[in-house]
Amino acid sequence: MARRTFAAGAGTNLAMTTAPEPLNTAAMPAGVTLRWATEGDIPHILALVRELADYEKAPQEAKATPEQVRRALFGDPKTQGRGAGVAECIMGEIDGKVEGMALFFMNYSTWTGQPGIYLEDLFVRPAFRGRGLGGALLRQLARIAVKRECTRLEWSVLDWNTPAIEFYKHLGAIPMDEWTVYRLKGDALAKLGG
Repeated sequence: MARRTFAAGAGTNLAMTTAPEPLNTAAMPAGVTLRWATEGDIPHILALVRELADYEKAPQEAKATPEQVRRALFGDPKTQGRGAGVAECIMGEIDGKVEGMALFFMNYSTWTGQPGIYLEDLFVRPAFRGRGLGGALLRQLARIAVKRECTRLEWSVLDWNTPAIEFYKHLGAIPMDEWTVYRLKGDALAKLGG
């Protein structure tokens, strides 16, 4: 399976490669396995996204189709245009069954001149929280960020999600309280882009 990844080159240059980088699975909690998503995982990914939307009290917002997820993660064999293979996903298993995931993509900081990782979705099914899967997924992303010479790993969390906020703080993450997220969507996006 080809995946767009960044590998360290000479100095601080980054070179593109299509081989998936191996995941560091050392010191995993008992029963926890991490692996790169495959096209066969698309139903699992969509189910986890819908469960996350339910948890975040926005089930109507989870509209992604299997084809959209396939194209975003694995590209479109018909085209090589924009929007193909723009995201990556690590599946988290407990005792051989998918119970969580981390879906992310690369970004870039003009201030540091270095890439970063944006974690779009981190989700572990509630019944399996507290068994080390969420921490293992975030540690794996941190390892990937370091290997790719990223200066940051960042994500958003809803203000009311106190358990997640406490978990992230325990790992050493800090809130970016001085920033406010803005979004254009629907009619506003069409109007500005029209």
